[in-house]
Amino acid sequence: MVGIVIVSHSENLAKSVIELTAMMAENANIAPAGGLEDGSMGTSFERIKSAIESVYSEDGVLVLMDMGSAVMTTEMVLEDLEGKKVEMVDCPLVEGAVVAACDSEGNMSMEEIKADLAAVAGTHKF
Repeated sequence: MVGIVIVSHSENLAKSVIELTAMMAENANIAPAGGLEDGSMGTSFERIKSAIESVYSEDGVLVLMDMGSAVMTTEMVLEDLEGKKVEMVDCPLVEGAVVAACDSEGNMSMEEIKADLAAVAGTHKF
């Protein structure tokens, strides 16, 4: 099962996104990486790396981020994990997390999940 990591500047937001995804994909292999170690807003190299390692398998890991330094910090973590099957995905955080979790739980491959996530950005809400 493809692992999923939710990177946010807010620890609460990352955990809440996972709480929402669990309503539809309770067995998805998903981990939060939000906020700094002291509980303040920001992104933490160590939290992101630890979250990736906690959900890593041969199937790989997809990382969804909120914005700004979440992207930059995740890029640094991926450089440190060179050779591992881990990729960042550019998509809306909440909608993407739900789609990724459902797809992963359905045993879709990383490539199949990424294709679904590419369509998420163009999905209209009304």
